[in-house]
Order: sequence, then structure tokens, then C-alpha cells
Amino acid sequence: MIHPIVVYGDPILRQRAKDIEPGTDVSQLVTDLFETMHAAQGIGLAAPQIGKSVRIFVADGTALHQDDEENEPGMDTFKKVFINPVILDEDGEPWVFEEGCLSIPNIRENISRKARVRIRYYDENWNLHEEEFDGMKARIIQHEYDHLEGKLFIDYLSPLKKRILKGKLSDISRGQVHTEYRILAPLRK
Repeated sequence: MIHPIVVYGDPILRQRAKDIEPGTDVSQLVTDLFETMHAAQGIGLAAPQIGKSVRIFVADGTALHQDDEENEPGMDTFKKVFINPVILDEDGEPWVFEEGCLSIPNIRENISRKARVRIRYYDENWNLHEEEFDGMKARIIQHEYDHLEGKLFIDYLSPLKKRILKGKLSDISRGQVHTEYRILAPLRK
């Protein structure tokens, strides 16, 4: 089922999501997350973005593999489910890349993140993994993990940049933004 995307201003995006009881059947939630993400042409989606404050996100970087001439190794198969993830380490040279977010439509900003991440998580079959990812895979994971912590990419911006974006963010909260996907705006009248 394709859900509307919860947008900036909704309190759920600022809450730390709750762990999912191990062994819980998450198959429908996983399907919904992937369907909603693909319908919105995203590469990652966390449960709070569809109004569910639980610790799960999905990532699918396979579309980036087709777009990127340099084809970062492994992007063609990078499609994963992360349940109750814990980032164990972030390291490497910080690098800047223009990020966007389905919950903050039509705003893109340069964000600096560490190049590598080590993460422990369960997959959709409740198998425990501990893996290291780098490059775009690490960036997608860090961005989506932030959603589970109640953090948004705009939190990394300078106070001046945040003030400049204040009007656009207010418009998003009121649903006064054009998107190709359905949104759930907290202040829509």
C-alpha cells in the first residue's frame, strides 16, 4: 500500500522511534515502505515518514547505479531493510553531497557526512547483521538512520541557512508545495 509521506512540521519526524519487538511480522510494513518509496522516486524511506514511529527503514540505491556513470561498486544490488539499526561507528573523510528528503520536498542542500559507517541491524527475516558501508550507501544509511533518531538533514545546516529556508519550510508544513506524490502536511487547512 502506498502511503502519503509525512512532511516537515509533523511532530513524528522529531521523535526517536521505538524498537520493534524481534520476531514481529514486518512483511506488510516492508512492502508498504518499498512501494511508497518507489512511488515517490526515493532511494530511502524510514517508517516515521509514513507516520509510524518504529525503528525500520528501507534503502534502494539501484536507481543510482543506472544514473551514475562511475557506478559506485555495489549500488546495483544495494536494496536492503534495516530493522532496529544501531550505528556502531562513522569514520573516514567527511564529504559534501547535495541531499534532499521526501519529507522536505523541493529543498536540496549540501550536507557533510563521514565516508564510512558500521551498522548492526536485523533484516526482514530477523537475521542479525553487522556490516560496513561506504560512499553513497553510507550516506543513505546515515540519512535514514537520522529519521529514526528524530533528526532531519536540515539540522546540519548553519543558522543563517535555516533562516533563509524558514519560509519554504513553513509552506511545506501547510501543504503549499508541489510534489509528484501524496503528502500529509501537519498544518494543512
